[in-house]
Amino acid sequence: MSDENNIYLDNSSTTRLDERVLEEMKPYFFNTYAVASSEFGYSLGIKAKKDLNKARKRLAKRISADQNEFIFTSGATESSNLALKGVVNQIDSDQKNHIIVSEIEDFPVLNSAKTLEKQGYDVTFLEVDKEGFVNLDRLEEEIKAETILVSIQHANQEIGTIQNIEKIGQICKSEDVIFHTDATHTFTRIPIDVNKYNIDLMTVSAHTINGPRGIGGLYISQDTPYKKWIDGGYQEFNKRAGVVNIPGAIGFAKAAELVTEEENERLKDLRDYLIDRVLSEIEDTTLNGPKEDRLPQNANVTFHFVEGESITLHLDMRGFSVSTGSACFSNSLEASHVIMGIGGDHERAHGSVRFSFSRYNDKEDVDKVISEIGEVVEQLREISPLSE
Repeated sequence: MSDENNIYLDNSSTTRLDERVLEEMKPYFFNTYAVASSEFGYSLGIKAKKDLNKARKRLAKRISADQNEFIFTSGATESSNLALKGVVNQIDSDQKNHIIVSEIEDFPVLNSAKTLEKQGYDVTFLEVDKEGFVNLDRLEEEIKAETILVSIQHANQEIGTIQNIEKIGQICKSEDVIFHTDATHTFTRIPIDVNKYNIDLMTVSAHTINGPRGIGGLYISQDTPYKKWIDGGYQEFNKRAGVVNIPGAIGFAKAAELVTEEENERLKDLRDYLIDRVLSEIEDTTLNGPKEDRLPQNANVTFHFVEGESITLHLDMRGFSVSTGSACFSNSLEASHVIMGIGGDHERAHGSVRFSFSRYNDKEDVDKVISEIGEVVEQLREISPLSE
């Protein structure tokens, strides 16, 4: 159930803040607003630090980590940058200079890898299959003596493919290679145990789970070599300088607490309901990503012979918010690197539309968008030169 004037179905880009999260955050704007300080500081700062660490502990527990292994950041982008660059900056590049990432990673990982490549590091961009899965045998083959780190996302931001990070973690551990995973879209949606899965670093964020924007986290296992590369103070165990966003951290912990298995099952039902209706009721459509092993909140479909951008604009005029590709594509005319990575051509990439759900969506929202999108696609195909 969305706003009466807009049905928001772009929850993989960001989500509406839950009012209960805001209520939890309010005291840290107006009452306990001091910077977190040590036990030798004043009482307001001591309380701020105590509550900050309570939030840290709640979030770390969700992934079976120790609270001292979880640092707060400004969001997923910073977390992934810190993970990749913080590790390679600690390693002797004369001995180890090789990094492996999948070719469909989200931009913080993908572009961090490209930056490191420009600095002289050897980067392998690992191919995926037609559903977005990494070939595990190929991953093993690509690891060599010079390999520092493997970064494979837990699930894809665009097509929802969930990777077998347990197996990837086993491979990395057996080869003595550091493993980072971007869990921005799976944290609280899919159970994650960093110890069981041999994860060394993991990116998480609040903005995809009805939490506040501008706050994220990075898990760094105690044994992972890591060098701080943002200079400043000694916050976050001297791994990330800067005054910590305490209201954001409190809100992040509350947002994670509010996500339940029942909610995730309901999102799966909405996802499957939309996919089944679109594929059965609208001709010339293709599901991007797998039917199984898919994010509960994600559906991505290509409507052939029309532009996804045109679909999103027409749906927007009718009161629906969806995206074509990831949110980061809004300022780019390039075809989705994810759709191209799974073997799609430019026509398939440009015709893709992502629908993503949150707790504020229901079956009625799906019925409404299906009704409208069928009409929109039909009208666009009538004038499209691609359908001739």
